[in-house]
Amino acid sequence: MPRRRLLAVVGPTASGKTALAVELARRLDGEIVNADSRQVYRGMDIGTAKPTLAERAAARHWLIDVFDPDAPCSLADFLDGARAAMDDIWSRGRLPILCGGTGQYVWALLEAWRVPRVPPDHTLRAEFQQRAVRDGADALAEDLRNIDPASAAAIDPRNVRRVIRAIEVTRATGRPFSEWRRRGAAPFAATVLGLHVDRAELHHRIDRRVDAMIAAGLVGEVRALNRAGYGCDLPAMLAIGYREICDYLRGSCPLEEAIARIKTGTHRLARMQSTWFRANDPRITWLEATAADLLSRATAAARVEPSGSGD
Repeated sequence: MPRRRLLAVVGPTASGKTALAVELARRLDGEIVNADSRQVYRGMDIGTAKPTLAERAAARHWLIDVFDPDAPCSLADFLDGARAAMDDIWSRGRLPILCGGTGQYVWALLEAWRVPRVPPDHTLRAEFQQRAVRDGADALAEDLRNIDPASAAAIDPRNVRRVIRAIEVTRATGRPFSEWRRRGAAPFAATVLGLHVDRAELHHRIDRRVDAMIAAGLVGEVRALNRAGYGCDLPAMLAIGYREICDYLRGSCPLEEAIARIKTGTHRLARMQSTWFRANDPRITWLEATAADLLSRATAAARVEPSGSGD
């Protein structure tokens, strides 16, 4: 069989990953596999910066609009969908291009993580969410530290959802969540391209994009989701952009404050993404997103035979 290859385009939000991936797909006979944890949801288009209709017409996209906003999408769900998409793409002699900023999704696929098949325990999650509100995120982090010190050291205590998931899996399986994070050998060879943007420029891009989202109708999108029965308490609706507009619609803050909070939250998200995609990671070929010759450099890097497993 031909050697199976994967190209990945990673980096912080607003760095231009989608536009680059689409152009690479056109040049390299590729199809794009989404690795953004929010773009999987139907109806959440503006706030997740989904590829435009023109971009989707230019290159086939997978794992976009596959779940309703009230349906959970676990890491295992993503991996199942991504692997099925890649097999389909390879079967037709084309190149899968993984594109997205959800670092957990990207590395779980590239490093063949062992992922527990533990369904969400909504009662436990509600209990711990309430505790986080009452006692603070550090109290939950201490609970995790007592049962799985390795996971507690690896997970940002401010990321309450991940802390709760680690506790949930440890309780359900009787094994520390950290043991499920062991890496395997991916059955393909991967080239990973990272887009670097100077922090000041990245923040400027983020702020412009948030303003464009508001102009494009983000408030109306959230209203429509609410009218369709997708309440602001759903996990999917806690995403940056949606939770702030929900607060505005509830009357908790003026629109100007909600917009400012979206921008600040997205700046913070970009910093968190840098912990997944590190500048000194030798597996990533970093490219300057603002370079005039970005596309030619990316195309040349993508055509270099990658190291790693493959058929």
